[in-house]
Amino acid sequence: MIYDASLDTLLQKVWDGQRINQAEAKRLWVLPLEELGALADRRRQLAKAKAYNGRGNEIVTYNIDRNVNYTNVCNVYCKFCAFYRVEKDDDSYVITLPEIDKKIEETIALGGNQMLMQGGHHPKLTKQWYLDLLAHVKNKFPTFNIHGFSPSEFIHFREVFNEPLEKIVADFTAAGLGSIPGGGGEILVDSVRQRIAPLKAMSDDWLEVMDVAHRQGLFSSATMMFGHVETIEDRIAHLDRLRVQQDKSLGYKKGHFTAFICWTFQAEHTKLKAPTVGAHEYLKTQALGRIYLDNFDNIQSSWVTQGLEIGQVALKYGANDLGSIMIEENVVSQAGTTFQMTVPDMHRLIKDLGYEPHQRNNWYQLVN
Repeated sequence: MIYDASLDTLLQKVWDGQRINQAEAKRLWVLPLEELGALADRRRQLAKAKAYNGRGNEIVTYNIDRNVNYTNVCNVYCKFCAFYRVEKDDDSYVITLPEIDKKIEETIALGGNQMLMQGGHHPKLTKQWYLDLLAHVKNKFPTFNIHGFSPSEFIHFREVFNEPLEKIVADFTAAGLGSIPGGGGEILVDSVRQRIAPLKAMSDDWLEVMDVAHRQGLFSSATMMFGHVETIEDRIAHLDRLRVQQDKSLGYKKGHFTAFICWTFQAEHTKLKAPTVGAHEYLKTQALGRIYLDNFDNIQSSWVTQGLEIGQVALKYGANDLGSIMIEENVVSQAGTTFQMTVPDMHRLIKDLGYEPHQRNNWYQLVN
């Protein structure tokens, strides 16, 4: 083997916590899984060293929340989605307030503190419908966080309500919205988005929503759904766009991305017939995400698509959070993946690696 001084320099650069560029990320991608994982674990340690009164590297967090999909009616027909319906379908629905109340009460009874609320792009729901829903939940459950409406939904709202994003986000926040999920990120490269979801928000739209939300003081998560038609260069470009936006958002000193979560495309029952990728590529992608996203404090493991054991292994590949027990999940399960998790499962998986399990809220503050 020929000694490569430039690679040695790059590895030292990563180990020291310095920022890398896209070309350097591509060089890291070809490293053996274990080597890339060790570098990601090092970056995790650097990122979490000062968290939780200096105990950030002893603690792995998790959340208890519920995915609530308020409607499955959608007019963007994403090729990777098995969840959407059109209004005339027998199994299409729009949730009612009593149904929402029941789901929240069940979540609180299990120790949960928020719901992740997303839905299809329903062409007929009015702005007042959403404001009434938010106000109802906030009035009835004032300490319960509504982590709701992905950027692609806000772009849909802008078109349907014919109002600027700034006003919609402000009005939703005033009504009770607490934070925004990173759903709909897929791959933030328009050539990819045109192939998998041509009617959905493009990458600039997605980032604009997050920028508006962060400027108004809302926090959000960032995601990547990969393993379909994109290239590794596309994945790295996605990471770069997130990092650039995070630099801007941190400059506002208001809201920003709290965490990055990536997961693999699930093909069953979808129209997008792309070869899926397995645990090896998932772990490499997450590890590269931890290294590249040097301005993100938290990386969340994706046991929902990978299963409990790989979700646990991911904690040694850059992740410091095991996500949520996810009391309810409908979208990924419609595509054929139905892993389940309990709080005792979370504690076991975390303790088996020598960490302390701690429940958190959406802002990564420890609960109790």
